[in-house]
Amino acid sequence: MSAARDRLPVVAALGIVQIFAWGSSYYLPAILSKPIAADTGWGLPLVSAGLSLALLASALLAPGIGRLIRDRGGRDAVIGGLALLAVGLAMLGSASTVPVYFLGWIIIGAGMSGTLYDAAFSTLGRYYGHDARSAITTLTLFGGFASTICWPLSAALLDHAGWRAVCFAFAALHVLVCIPLALRFLPRVERPAAEPDSAPKEPRRARLAGTERRAFLLLAVIVTTGGTLATVVSVHLIQILQARDVSLAAAVSFGALIGPSQVAARVVDMAIGRRLPAVVSLATASALIAAGIAALSIGYHTVALALVLYGAGNGIWSIARGAVPLALFGPERFPVVMGGLAMPNLVAQSLAPPLSAAIMQASGAERVIHLLAGVALANVALTLLLAWIATRSRKAVAA
Repeated sequence: MSAARDRLPVVAALGIVQIFAWGSSYYLPAILSKPIAADTGWGLPLVSAGLSLALLASALLAPGIGRLIRDRGGRDAVIGGLALLAVGLAMLGSASTVPVYFLGWIIIGAGMSGTLYDAAFSTLGRYYGHDARSAITTLTLFGGFASTICWPLSAALLDHAGWRAVCFAFAALHVLVCIPLALRFLPRVERPAAEPDSAPKEPRRARLAGTERRAFLLLAVIVTTGGTLATVVSVHLIQILQARDVSLAAAVSFGALIGPSQVAARVVDMAIGRRLPAVVSLATASALIAAGIAALSIGYHTVALALVLYGAGNGIWSIARGAVPLALFGPERFPVVMGGLAMPNLVAQSLAPPLSAAIMQASGAERVIHLLAGVALANVALTLLLAWIATRSRKAVAA
């Protein structure tokens, strides 16, 4: 599995899974929330709460998924996650009551825990060890097209057959396309040999202590802060721009700059990123994100530059948040560490939209963007601290 020629089918299959897993879960409410609210009369806040429930469910399962991938590889986690996505989407499409609707989202969240980036990165780390960074970068190129492909697909089907048909279509796609791809191309991984009864038992959480434990906690704060920033920006960007007297059409056009900037940055990382320490990539990403949000807080004339910088930073961030744990903690502990990092990140992402909406309603969009800029700058400082800790740790090992 370590030969480069064997990677392309695996990464491509997992990449196609990423496109449709993201498109049928995290990105689904952007197209369906208003039609669902209009059709059912449940109200947009209630409909939008479905994704928050999904993120919470995914957060609770993330550590267990990490242990499963460590012990058995990613094949079972991905296939099980796709099956849960299909069941949840089918339930969503047939929901006529709020409890059934929420249950559908909870099942979708369970599926997300086995299919989205954290599980996918862990799977690649389990397959390729320290050499997984280039595969992770390639995978994020696939993932970057999730909204580009799935939003138009969802919108076209919505116009012709309604929101329920969109849910059923994605459920069928997982069963007929994604699961067969995973079955065909994701290899099995042998379970590690059982330890003798006399072997000392190790802590369940990634076997970290001392400097490694401090690095893990600091990285958890960094990843959670970055995920929260991305969630708030994605949810409120249009409102923030409109508060600057930018028309809706112009705001959408500006927002479209983020996607190409993400992909371009990932292509650059593919070319030169492997030559840099992973923590340097993380610090670069956090600096670009902070620069973009700070520029966005200045005014209308910097919006285009702001979103290009932000998009580039976000593109590298997606790679770095997988590459850094792999570099710091090694491939054996990588899946469990990713599961541990995912839990607080997903909880924060589930809570960020309603909390930021409350701040926006009370204090306005300007208050939100200035808070985001301050938090983004603080995260740059934290990434630099992590880089310093990692450098000291490497020097100590070398000595």
